[in-house]
Amino acid sequence: MANALRALAMDAVEKAKSGHPGMPMGMADVATVLWTKFLKFDPTAPDWPDRDRFVLSAGHGSMLLYALLHLTGYADMTMDEIKRFRQLGAKTAGHPEFGHAAGIETTTGPLGQGLANAVGMAMAERALNARFGDALVDHYTYVIAGDGCLMEGISQEAISLAGHLRLNRLVVLFDDNGISIDGPTSLTTSEDQLARFAASGWHTIAVDGHDPAAIEAAIAEARRSERPTLVACRTTIAYGAPTKAGTSASHGSPLGAAEIATTRERLGWTNGPFEIPVDVLERWIAAGHRGGAARKSWDGRLARATSELRNEFKRVVAGKLPKALDEAVAALRARLIAEKPNVATRVASQTALEMLAAAVPELLGGSADLTGSNNTKAKVQAPFTATDRAGRYVYYGVREHGMAAAMNGMALHGGVIPYGGTFLVFTDYCRPAIRLSALMGQRVVYVMTHDSIGLGEDGPTHQPVEHLAALRAIPNVAVFRPADAVETLECWQIALQRKDGPSVLALTRQNLATLRTSDDAANACARGGYVLAEADGGERQATIIATGSEVAIAMEARRLLAAEGVRAAVASLPCWLLFDRQTGTYRRAVLGGSRVAKVAVEAAIGFGWERYVGAKGGFVGMPGFGASAPAADLYKHFGITAEAVATAVKERL
Repeated sequence: MANALRALAMDAVEKAKSGHPGMPMGMADVATVLWTKFLKFDPTAPDWPDRDRFVLSAGHGSMLLYALLHLTGYADMTMDEIKRFRQLGAKTAGHPEFGHAAGIETTTGPLGQGLANAVGMAMAERALNARFGDALVDHYTYVIAGDGCLMEGISQEAISLAGHLRLNRLVVLFDDNGISIDGPTSLTTSEDQLARFAASGWHTIAVDGHDPAAIEAAIAEARRSERPTLVACRTTIAYGAPTKAGTSASHGSPLGAAEIATTRERLGWTNGPFEIPVDVLERWIAAGHRGGAARKSWDGRLARATSELRNEFKRVVAGKLPKALDEAVAALRARLIAEKPNVATRVASQTALEMLAAAVPELLGGSADLTGSNNTKAKVQAPFTATDRAGRYVYYGVREHGMAAAMNGMALHGGVIPYGGTFLVFTDYCRPAIRLSALMGQRVVYVMTHDSIGLGEDGPTHQPVEHLAALRAIPNVAVFRPADAVETLECWQIALQRKDGPSVLALTRQNLATLRTSDDAANACARGGYVLAEADGGERQATIIATGSEVAIAMEARRLLAAEGVRAAVASLPCWLLFDRQTGTYRRAVLGGSRVAKVAVEAAIGFGWERYVGAKGGFVGMPGFGASAPAADLYKHFGITAEAVATAVKERL
């Protein structure tokens, strides 16, 4: 059965003339034991909520996963798809991509991300178990990780968090083959991985990765542990290959026809390319059928649950928001408009969260050691800990990258909606995971505060200037920069409604006045931008476009211009992604036509604003890095003032 995996990996990579055959061949024995003896799954119900999760963190070995899915009977992983490995439009992409085929739980390839995703999956499983009980939620998360995954810095954040939280439903199978692309791992590392994991609170086991009985015993032991477990599987990369086994030559290149032919002889595999002996295929199909009874039993338990529990479980697994949420949002918006608070948008975010955490019980929040600064914890949220899985707030510690990747895992698992906070400047630490949130289309909310020079005295190391542009450049990331408490609430509502991608809430440290003074019961931010204040006294001559804290500056510039007889409108553009999706007619109505002067103002670099102001438009913002000083002094120093905006407008009339 393991040789079937090896053969398909060799053949597919050879046909594509591209890929990584060595890892699938080396881990074939481990994967066979896991999938035939332990993994709980049903190919006829690939989205069964209580299935075990299998994460191939070493995503370059994708043919291992594709072969497993094909052999166990996943309908969309046909032999034709195996033959189309790495071809345009194939489900068998070079690295596993979530959504391409059933059974691919996450997109992997950037090393270490899958391992950290798995930590989030294990957290989500325990959180749902605490809420819905063993009858409905009782499964494991298994990971195959390689040397590269464990070299990446994110791995330390992930394993440290998992060990601290004692995520005992997490089992990592380490492909300990001692080989990387450059050659033996002895060139680059001398770590004792067993000692490293043990120091992080893990149970550890070392086995021969080609001894099925030892592998089975190790996984059984891991399942009994009260801690997460690392099983270090000593393997030979490209096991069975006569000259390339145990070498980096098999890591990222096809073996070649001659090497494959000799490998077949050494393995006793007499079938031709892409041919699986009937008896071997029957055993694999039987392994795929193994979980059917467990799934049907689970269906019965769900059917026997109380209607309230059953309906709530189905709702959260489907990712549907509570029906009462819109009403709660409308009530809070009306209150904010009436009270007109003068608060930082990070504080306004917490006001929104107090309502949201009560109304949306599946929210699972957290912060990377900045809870008091990010304002991310609602009063109703208790900590999620090793001893209390019912808690709905995670203290991630200073692990921004691990936090972001774990949140991806939570979203992929389903049943929870993750959000997490840090400073906007530290999205640099989160960026690889944010990119994968977008690539996978996952609902993850990044609460990023201290969004400009407005944070003041902490200085340029903490003042983001290029970060808004960098985040907006990632496809499918909705970057929200609200101007006041009302917009903050509306942006939160959109982020939770948005099921096909992540959201970044860029929030201020400094107080902002409430600018929205009328409530038309519609979410004005839902279209990405809108006219906050139209020109007075006749046809518009200019449009001042702004986001966040600079919308107030734009409003003051409008007042100054009006005093000089210049008719200017103010457009708030909290989310470029959503605004760009609107019709051309709507965008022109907001921005003004070609004869209208346009000036944008944002306390950041101007990259990207040209699409809205045009070649003749103006931009008032940051010329480079910030400085350490009180916020008011910094705005004056860098010329981000109403007077400067008004001048820029008049220069373009």
